[in-house]
Amino acid sequence: MRVTGRLLFVSIAAAASLGAMSQQQHSEQPASDKEIRIGNVMPYSGPLSEFGAIGQAEAAYFDMVNARGGINGRKIRFITRDDNSDPASALELTRGLVEKDDVHLMFGSFGTPGNIATRWYLNERKIPQLFVASGDEDLSQAKAFPWTMGWQPSFRSEGRIYANYIQAYYPKKKIVVLWQNDQFGRLLYKGIQEGLGDLNRQVLVDIAFDMTDEHLDGHVSILKRTGADVFIFLGVPSTAAKVIKLAASLKWRPVFIVNDASASIANAMAPAGLENSAGVVSAAFLKDPSDPAWKDDPAMKEWFAFMDKYHHVESTNNSAALYGYAAAEALTQVLKQCGDDFSRDNIMHQAASLKSYQPSVALPNIRMSTSPERYLPIRQMRLVQFDGRSWQPFGEVIETAFTEGAAR
Repeated sequence: MRVTGRLLFVSIAAAASLGAMSQQQHSEQPASDKEIRIGNVMPYSGPLSEFGAIGQAEAAYFDMVNARGGINGRKIRFITRDDNSDPASALELTRGLVEKDDVHLMFGSFGTPGNIATRWYLNERKIPQLFVASGDEDLSQAKAFPWTMGWQPSFRSEGRIYANYIQAYYPKKKIVVLWQNDQFGRLLYKGIQEGLGDLNRQVLVDIAFDMTDEHLDGHVSILKRTGADVFIFLGVPSTAAKVIKLAASLKWRPVFIVNDASASIANAMAPAGLENSAGVVSAAFLKDPSDPAWKDDPAMKEWFAFMDKYHHVESTNNSAALYGYAAAEALTQVLKQCGDDFSRDNIMHQAASLKSYQPSVALPNIRMSTSPERYLPIRQMRLVQFDGRSWQPFGEVIETAFTEGAAR
């Protein structure tokens, strides 16, 4: 049984500098051979604005890089634009970044629709489209689109991890799914369906909801009445917090699985109530900055020092910001490998030549490796369970659930 939800506008205002993030902004200074110009498009406004924190953290990271002397004698000029979560705007803004700002590359632009919209244009012009902020495997197809490369684990593969977990621990339990009705949610759910195989018969109801849905309480009530034992949520942190809290208010305590993007203590578990969130299962590849388990970790101490000095925001515990920090760190590694050759060809060559590189804030044993035939840099995750205070990893680092993908 499938139910499709209706609409409620949800918008979180991005705390971004209008001067730095405006759609109308152009280059403030002439280009020179003493700088590396990086273009970026983010949803600083619109329904996905909570992910604008990624771009803000990336801008702050490059400020830090510049304060430390730049990369191989060059300063970074990071030019980021607000596309309001609109693919048409993403294409227009990307064209401006290439044709007016003359960026060397596009980096870390957010979301599947916007990156798909700009992919043909960037590949035709041979502009690197690196480390896109999307887990869609179609954005890591080395043969078809040699100038476009993903970064994070694929959504479908993440979904298969949850399916494998259910098969191992709850093969006879009834399942319900609440999934975000867009490409992101569909790919996660597709991975679950592929992984469950014959166990799809255990899925009693799945409900698709829109980002602007005002009937989450009704959806959760419907799912509870099925008597299901396993509840899978696939969406964004702000919605996950509401759903976990709603389930608790109905005194419903199923096995609760949430996707990685929603597995933030600060942005989902705490707003839902730590007691309500205890027992939630997810999969992760980065450390959670709000997890006390990492308080003495040297890399996380560096993160908090960075936030204090370069990124003055209300909370240092935003997982989306940590994602941006890790992605910017990875791009910095690529640019360091370029030596004195910052041609687009060499930037792309170095991006496709990473060998077991580990971002400092990645979970232990999570590494990036690429080749000209293999464009999906991170293919590993770990299952984790929230104990009401901290994420507890269990099992081994998982890579077997992931497809090779990335070469067609």
